[in-house]
Amino acid sequence: MDLTYKNDDILSDKDDPEPESEDETYEVVDLTEYARRHQWWSMVFGNNSGPLAEKYSVTTQIMMGGVTGWCAGYLFQRVGKIAATAVGGGFLLLQIANHSGYVQVDWKKVEKDVNKAKKHLKKRTKQAAPEINSFIEEATEFVKRNIVLSSGFVGGFLLGLAS
Repeated sequence: MDLTYKNDDILSDKDDPEPESEDETYEVVDLTEYARRHQWWSMVFGNNSGPLAEKYSVTTQIMMGGVTGWCAGYLFQRVGKIAATAVGGGFLLLQIANHSGYVQVDWKKVEKDVNKAKKHLKKRTKQAAPEINSFIEEATEFVKRNIVLSSGFVGGFLLGLAS
């Protein structure tokens, strides 16, 4: 996507623009290339915010990954137990209410609604595929650049799930 800007700070790899008048010059900027060169974290964390492998020792990276992984795994375990209890308890209450005659289920309508939801979900997954693939590619690139930190995180996450 190419846009025209009147800003001298934004440079482009395109050909030099032709001035419309003597006072003003405009440049055509490729936004995808600009986003690659000026990533948001550079503005937030500074230009030295590259991969962790360049900044910390292997031991520090493993410890950082392990601690954050353990915390994430522990929270995942606790939240998962609470969610499973809530969903299972709700299902149990609905079954008791159905068996006692408090609730009558129209299974034909349920089946129709489930089929409708399946069609809608299938249509939406085709639309969301490029964004999901882009996210997966970014995550894979992050893991490749920070393999020591990532392996520490996975180990800590598994220990957090087990504790």
